[in-house]
Amino acid sequence: MTDRTAAVTRETAETEIEVTVDVDGDGDSTVDTGIGFFDHMLDSLAKHGLFDLTVDCDGDLEVDDHHTVEDVAITLGEAFDEALGDKRGIRRYADRKVPLDEAVAEVVVDVSGRPFFEFDGTFAQETVGEFTSHMAQHFPRSLATNAGLTLHASVTGENAHHQVEALFKALARALDDATRIDERRSDTPSTKGEL
Repeated sequence: MTDRTAAVTRETAETEIEVTVDVDGDGDSTVDTGIGFFDHMLDSLAKHGLFDLTVDCDGDLEVDDHHTVEDVAITLGEAFDEALGDKRGIRRYADRKVPLDEAVAEVVVDVSGRPFFEFDGTFAQETVGEFTSHMAQHFPRSLATNAGLTLHASVTGENAHHQVEALFKALARALDDATRIDERRSDTPSTKGEL
């Protein structure tokens, strides 16, 4: 198996971001976005997906959290796409359902090369700390668009913290499953021969 790692930087008038990812890591992470709860969610994504992840973001938080969350998702999506290369040998499809107390999140993913995102659910509170809850829907959308994923997600619950955390954990587990190497396969999992 080749080294499935990538380092991507993104600089705009709104954010400066550096991301590294190792798809076959141990779940280690070093994250600093300036948004405590978002850092916690990215740490959770790494831990439960067994991805080694570094994220350093200097964003215009004096405006709000939107640009930081969106641009981190864009950069992380590009890093995943680069790290997976031609996607030879991956399982490609996965689905995971994760509970957190009263909340349940489900994520279904196809590492298809065809970006698509569908979401069902609403968040019980508008914010979790300095994190705007609806950004938990926007993050996987931007990630899917830039990683080339078909991604369906849903969430239920009564506590936005639990809902968002369950969603990030379900995303982590589904991505880990879908990007894992299937030892029975040496080709790219598509009748087209490429993804």
